Amino acid sequence: MSYADPQTITINAVTTSLPRTSVGENKSSYKSSDGLITLSAASTYGKRTRRVLRVDHSKYVVDPLISTLNQKVGMSCYLVFDIENIGYSNTDVKYVFDGFNTQLHASSDALITKLLGGES
Repeated sequence: MSYADPQTITINAVTTSLPRTSVGENKSSYKSSDGLITLSAASTYGKRTRRVLRVDHSKYVVDPLISTLNQKVGMSCYLVFDIENIGYSNTDVKYVFDGFNTQLHASSDALITKLLGGES
């Protein structure tokens, strides 16, 4: 089952619509009209269940060596749940995520700011 179509994402106060562009077995993708933002969701099943929600973001920047040339750069940000097939209910996993999410957002996202600054 896919998420609602379209999805939206707000980056730096700009909300972008992401219509569904691909649906496959246990995966879906949503992409901005300019192709610079993609949201994907996927699940894989084996000895463990793995669920991934991922945002890929691209933009054009001036090449520092050739100022008349723009180049496309990109980054990804994703959340992965890697779950034993026995012993964890969806409720259990959600409780762990809630604690993790609270930690991420504590003190105005200080943990993320420190992580992006290279602290561990």
